[in-house]
Amino acid sequence: MSPGYDLVDLLTLTRQLGGSDLHLSIGAPPVARIDGTLTPLSDSPMEANRCRELVLAVLTESERSRLEKDWELDFAIQVRDIGRFRGNAHYSRGNLEAAFRYVPAEVPDLKTLGHGTIVEELCRARQGLILVTGMAGAGKSTTLAAMTAQILEERRGVVTTIEDPIEFTFHHAGSLIKQRQIGIDTRDFASALRAAVRQDVDVIVVSEMRDQESVAAALTAAETGHLVISTLHTRSAVGSLDRVVDIFPPAQQPQIITQLSSALVGVINQKLLPRADVPGRVMASEVLVMTPATSAIVRDHRFEQLYGLIQVGTVHGMHTMDSSLYHLLTNNFITAEDAILHARDPAAMKEDFKEFLRQQNKNRR
Repeated sequence: MSPGYDLVDLLTLTRQLGGSDLHLSIGAPPVARIDGTLTPLSDSPMEANRCRELVLAVLTESERSRLEKDWELDFAIQVRDIGRFRGNAHYSRGNLEAAFRYVPAEVPDLKTLGHGTIVEELCRARQGLILVTGMAGAGKSTTLAAMTAQILEERRGVVTTIEDPIEFTFHHAGSLIKQRQIGIDTRDFASALRAAVRQDVDVIVVSEMRDQESVAAALTAAETGHLVISTLHTRSAVGSLDRVVDIFPPAQQPQIITQLSSALVGVINQKLLPRADVPGRVMASEVLVMTPATSAIVRDHRFEQLYGLIQVGTVHGMHTMDSSLYHLLTNNFITAEDAILHARDPAAMKEDFKEFLRQQNKNRR
């Protein structure tokens, strides 16, 4: 990387190396995340003034004003011949820094991402709430986009997305699509959700439910005949329900639990793990589907019992994260170390894999 590089140069190099993210931090060289691993793009650490120049150069005047006011900014930029990136500008120890996530031009379908047919079926629900969950970098936004694309093709209705910022861009298909960006097309998530109910919308896709107001508005929309799909930062499908309830003060939690038990359609939890067979990453997932049994457990706030129902709920399309990891492991997509590291029950994963290897050796004789 030449000394006179700009942000476009860094984003271009990130994609040429197959990276998903670019990080600009003071005192460290520009760093790309490639297949989950951080890789320096230069030998020289970034200075504060240089980093600030790189970030501000790609912002509009209104975006600069928002950054000065809020000290945080989500935005999107398009790099010619490279693609679209979601950016986040923020301060660290008084210095402006940033992170950028690549957004593929084409929305992959759910099967290509690694989802089973149950996720396709969840997209066909006419109303209720579907949550796509996982930690940062788990591919939630891509799954959300793939679900949106399927709905646009299969349904005849109106789909509204509420995003901060807009990442994937869609075109009208079987359904009409309205993409609204926070700070440009609407004030905030909660306001946009409340407005959508009055806009003859059939499906509402929310990039993230961040606070009490947006969660409450999403639950209300799901209860009043709309299909609402959104993301949450959580480690498991069951943990997602705890997260939703814990956002609210104790006095409101019984009402929220009742709403969840009637409005929730399903929860998809996912992780992206390094592939063992080829370069890249592969998705492991967990799916909770609401049935009369799971709804009753949610209504009674017995969330700890849901994992057992997921284990025995294969007939309804449910599966645990551990079963997904075991499938990936026994098909040589991931290493035993990664399967054990990410398992809910590492000891059981270890024993199950040992038994699998014993059976394989026995069959070879």
